[in-house]
Amino acid sequence: MPQLKTAFLLFSLLLLVSAAQAHNITRILAGHPSFSTFNHYLSVTHLADEINRKTTITVCAIDNAGMSELLSKHPSITTVKNVLSLHILLDYFGAKKLHQITNGTALAATMFQATGSAPGSSGFVNITDLKGGKVGFGAKDNGGKLDALFVKSVEEKPYNISVIQISKVLSSDVAEAPAPGPAELNLTGIMSAHGCKQFADALLANADASKTYQDAAIGGLTVFCPLDDPFKAFLPKFKNLSAGDKTSFLEFLGVPVYQSLSMLKSNNGLLNTLATDGGKKFDLTVQDEGEEVTLKTKVNSVKITGTLIDEQPVAMYTTDKVLMPKELFKAAPTPAPAPAPEKAADAPKPHKHKKAAPSPKSDSSDAPADSPDDDDPADQTADDNAGVKVGTARFLAVGLSFCLGFLLL
Repeated sequence: MPQLKTAFLLFSLLLLVSAAQAHNITRILAGHPSFSTFNHYLSVTHLADEINRKTTITVCAIDNAGMSELLSKHPSITTVKNVLSLHILLDYFGAKKLHQITNGTALAATMFQATGSAPGSSGFVNITDLKGGKVGFGAKDNGGKLDALFVKSVEEKPYNISVIQISKVLSSDVAEAPAPGPAELNLTGIMSAHGCKQFADALLANADASKTYQDAAIGGLTVFCPLDDPFKAFLPKFKNLSAGDKTSFLEFLGVPVYQSLSMLKSNNGLLNTLATDGGKKFDLTVQDEGEEVTLKTKVNSVKITGTLIDEQPVAMYTTDKVLMPKELFKAAPTPAPAPAPEKAADAPKPHKHKKAAPSPKSDSSDAPADSPDDDDPADQTADDNAGVKVGTARFLAVGLSFCLGFLLL
């Protein structure tokens, strides 16, 4: 019996430790040299970061020979990212599940579909349990052709991450289509098509800021685009700025380096912007708050609400409000603290040679004031709530101690 209790306790602790451990696709594949090229490009395209953020994922790994065939076509890094994202399934498919697919076939969503870059259902992958124990894979947009086969399971953490090898790169005309280079991207067109037309129009009307954005896109650019409604509300303030300040403001919402969402979450702190110039800081602060990313200045803070595009070297995100730099706008005044209540004046002492007349018992107006020891109802409620919280915490602590003590007996 003691041994059983000890084993149960150890098993519980192991469960807690394993639940706290997140998967890392780079480390998983590092132990398999035959996937080194595939592993390298997952890192270069920042897909590894996206994989590590997912709680349920399947990675269809391609060996070095298969990757050489893909790279022999000299695709751009954006095209490589699109092709590899087609090999990342947003569901768990271990070796056992692959051979037990309901009705023998399944359509799996991929990370390529999730980016919004895949039109229609071209970002889905067809998985079919074939005769003879084989499992076929094929992109939805290749006419139903299953051009890759399941080879083996590389590593599985059930219902968390499954890394499997498939025989070749999945063929997809959409994913393999040449992607425009950063200088060819229509930045304002992308903004206008995804709810940031007001900001895009302001940028188009400013030749200097537009050129700064387009030049930065070649080496790396991250943009924080306010959605239309908050920017409309901000327009009166924007119109009151001088021509030079309008340029500085528009450039302030761009960062001269590529930052994926996962990079923003891990790189909390100050960021320089396109408007940063010598003594004019025009910086902003990135702060990760759980699943949300907040941008802050000394004037206000905004939250990132969506992704317009994330194709290295350009990333553009939508924000729920307009982030305002302290160099152009004043922070809202902090409300002054309420004045402390004045201390009541001491009552005058009676003269020693006179006796105070007794107060009539029936005169309620001369009844003594409430003692300061009498509890105010609001204070009493707060005390009761605090007591409940403390009492609950003590109860849980004591209960946990008894449970652990019993298990160790």
